This record gives sequence, structure tokens and C-alpha cells, in this order.
Amino acid sequence: MKIAIVSEKAPAAIGPYSQAIETDGLIFVSGQLPVADGVMPEDIAEQTRASLNNIKAILEAAGSDLSMVVKTTVFLQDMGDFAAMNEVYASFFTEPYPARACFEVAKLPKDAKVEIEAIAAKN
Repeated sequence: MKIAIVSEKAPAAIGPYSQAIETDGLIFVSGQLPVADGVMPEDIAEQTRASLNNIKAILEAAGSDLSMVVKTTVFLQDMGDFAAMNEVYASFFTEPYPARACFEVAKLPKDAKVEIEAIAAKN
């Protein structure tokens, strides 16, 4: 069985997908663009913060939190932004840190500089 998770504190899905799906005690959070209050910040640090805050809001709607994240995938428009993204990312997680992959991609929706997806366990 799968359950759609919806948070009004994160941007609504812009296509035929759910913000997150819960199944078998895991929560799969779709890639989150860096939109905060309907606006996308310019700076990579603020974009990273916005994406992670959206993930946090969705996890809270599912009855979980960032401490339960086991895996993330970070998509960067420019790998040159890695250090700035990583500094903000590190402030959202504690040890043991989630497993992570990070990729440079040619383009992201809405010309975002970063998009982050996550998998978390249910609290």
C-alpha cells in the first residue's frame, strides 16, 4: 500500500507526481526545487536551504523528520556550487549522516541551481 503525503508548507507538485509517497515504513520525497513562499532565491546557499526546508516540511507532514533521512540525491546545475551547497546541507543533518549522491545536470526545472530528493524512515 502507498500513501500520498502532502504538505501545504512546501510547493505543490508541478506535474503528475506526489510530493512524497509512504510505503512499507519508508517515505520517498520527490525532488524539491528551491521555492520558498512562491519565490526562488538567487543564491545557491539560499536555494539549498529552501529545498531542504521543503523536504523538512513534507517529512513533518508524514510524521517523520530530517533525523530519519537515510538517503539523499542532490542535483546541481553547476558542480562549482558544491562547497556552498555542502555547507548549508551539513547544517540540516547530524551524524550518522544520510547516504548521498550528488550530480551535475545540464538543466533543472525553472532554471533552479539545485534540486534535492530524499528517502526517510517513518518515526
